[in-house]
Amino acid sequence: MAGKKGKKTAKKGQPPGKPQPAPAGPRKQNTGISWPETVLFFFMVAAIFCAAVFLAKPIAGKLKGQLGLDLRGGVHVVYQAKSTSEAPVTKDSVDKLIGVFRNRIDAYGLTEPLFQKQGSDRVVVELPGVKDPDEALELLGKTAHMEFKTEDGKTVLTGKHLKDAQAQLNPNTNEPLVALKFNKEGAKIFGDVTTANVGRRLAIYLDDRLLTAPVINGPITGGNAEISGGYKSLEEAQEEALLLRSGALPVDVELMEKRSIGPTLGKESLDLSMKAGIIGVAAIFLFMILYYRWPGVIADLSLIVYGLILVGIFILINTTLTLPGIAGIILSIGMAVDSNIIIYERLKEELRAGKTLRSAIDAGFHNAFRAILDSNVTTLIAAAVLYFLGTGPIRGFAVTLSIGILVSMFTAITFTRFVLHLVARSRLVVNPKAYGI
Repeated sequence: MAGKKGKKTAKKGQPPGKPQPAPAGPRKQNTGISWPETVLFFFMVAAIFCAAVFLAKPIAGKLKGQLGLDLRGGVHVVYQAKSTSEAPVTKDSVDKLIGVFRNRIDAYGLTEPLFQKQGSDRVVVELPGVKDPDEALELLGKTAHMEFKTEDGKTVLTGKHLKDAQAQLNPNTNEPLVALKFNKEGAKIFGDVTTANVGRRLAIYLDDRLLTAPVINGPITGGNAEISGGYKSLEEAQEEALLLRSGALPVDVELMEKRSIGPTLGKESLDLSMKAGIIGVAAIFLFMILYYRWPGVIADLSLIVYGLILVGIFILINTTLTLPGIAGIILSIGMAVDSNIIIYERLKEELRAGKTLRSAIDAGFHNAFRAILDSNVTTLIAAAVLYFLGTGPIRGFAVTLSIGILVSMFTAITFTRFVLHLVARSRLVVNPKAYGI
């Protein structure tokens, strides 16, 4: 009933039974700096710079010991294996020859020697830092000499009595061992010696260096024997078997080429390479900052991380650094910068299109990924071809280039993206002009 007490009437413009919501005030935007992300960013920058500064000297000292022949000086020789009446030159005989060379150079005390095949019957040996080339060459050219001695020091067998030596796994215990096989004369002598010396040790020497001294557990006849115990892995047993076979096979060698590299030339080459590298990297750092501004700063930070990871890998895998290898490193630095440039150009395009900073970062990386992947994969394919078809310095160039490319992809796609997002979340720099717009 109209006018009845308690009856409510709707206001003009308001639907009956639906109260009108209070007008919303202006939405506040959080434009202030986010301090947790900001502190994390500056802490990360400080950690990277501290690592670069404090590790620079130890890294330089370590890499100096891994310089190749062209930078440290030394001797480059080429030997050709010659067939004998007892055994022709085969792939296995060349492997044995390399085993003899490696054993002797290790005993000589040289670091970072290089041994590699050239063709089917040649061996290239590079000895960086050799002070007496003639002594090293005389050491390499000797015929391998193996001896079996009893505890009284008497030589009872020599390498001419050993027919073969192979690494195996004991089928019952899975323990690595070396199986020996003697020729007819050696089998008889070995049987007599082991029968008369049960419980005593039989020492095996190669070039007057003790390889092993197993205990004779009982008479061994038939020309076969085993050396077991003391091998940590099958690989270790294989290395010793190769040394034993090397001493047993008389392979004549002929010196085909000898070149001495002076340390002065190596030092000059290294100094020029370092100077060129420093100038190039400094120019890249300056260009990235001037042209890309804030992303350029992040790119420079990424390059420092790239360098630390790269030299860490080289030290870990004990890479020998040559001039071509350093050229590969410098080329990979250029490709690392190129990846950042592609990303930042896509980022600028997205910002010009009106996207927010975080959305532009995601879209920029997504659009740049395919181009970065394609360019790096094609370069890796070329490096693989150089590695498998090339020799010596060409392989060194391919290895350093490949490692550099893989590290650059990691730093560009993961580290750079993480830092850009960190800066965006911190709202430390939000002005589009700071991103090159």
